[in-house]
Formats: sequence, C-alpha cells, structure tokens
Amino acid sequence: MSLDKATVAHIATLARIKIPDSDLEHLAGELSQILGWIEQLGEVDTTGVEPMTGVVQMDLPRRADVVTDGNIRDKVLANAPEPAHGFFTVPKVVE
Repeated sequence: MSLDKATVAHIATLARIKIPDSDLEHLAGELSQILGWIEQLGEVDTTGVEPMTGVVQMDLPRRADVVTDGNIRDKVLANAPEPAHGFFTVPKVVE
C-alpha cells in the first residue's frame, strides 16, 4: 500500500501534528514502507500457534480476595483533624 502526500497530510491533521509540506513526500515513503512490512506479517502462516502474553510462561502470585479494614484504623485516624468515636468528622454540607 502506498500513501501519497495528501493522505499523509490528512493523517497529520487527524493526529493534530503540524508537518511542513517539504517533509510530506519523505514521510509518505516511510509510512508506505511500514505498511508494507505489516502486510508481510499478514502473509505468515500462524496456524497452530497459540497467542502469547509473554515470552516466559508464568503464573502471577495472587493473594486471597477478601475485604478487610486493614487493621490500621488508629493510624489512619491519627491524620484526621477531629476524629470522633472511631470515624472522621466532616462539616455539615446539607441542611
């Protein structure tokens, strides 16, 4: 697939990139080469190849998914300006 200067200018406009007119011809050639390489990748036979998420097969360590309060209530409330009865106090905003 080959791109012309008008297509490259349109792509630059969509990407909100200002490109001088003198660079459009050069960029059109480079982008055409990149698209050519992508087309070559489409020709590779990948039947029987499973998709990979990484090079090394590994399982991530997981912790138990349980809800806790962190057991640090007193440390958290130490940062509050006026804690009361184990809770934050905030000014009344609704009358």
